[in-house]
Amino acid sequence: MPKKEKQGVVISDKMDKTVVVKVASYDPHPKYKKIIESNKNYKAHDANNECGVGDTVRIIESKPISGGKRWVVESIVEKAK
Repeated sequence: MPKKEKQGVVISDKMDKTVVVKVASYDPHPKYKKIIESNKNYKAHDANNECGVGDTVRIIESKPISGGKRWVVESIVEKAK
């Protein structure tokens, strides 16, 4: 089975070799069909501390790295301005 991929925005880079990525998903409301945005935060491993706040990154799932870290930064899609 292929590994899951998600794309989101880095909201915190204060930890060493770890970034917090906010991933947004858009789903219609079951009854009213209005599109609702829901956000979820993922801790991702950033081995070289390359990511900064505001960067758009692609993360992929991996084996557990620490207590709450199960994702790895695959690439930086766009650097923050």
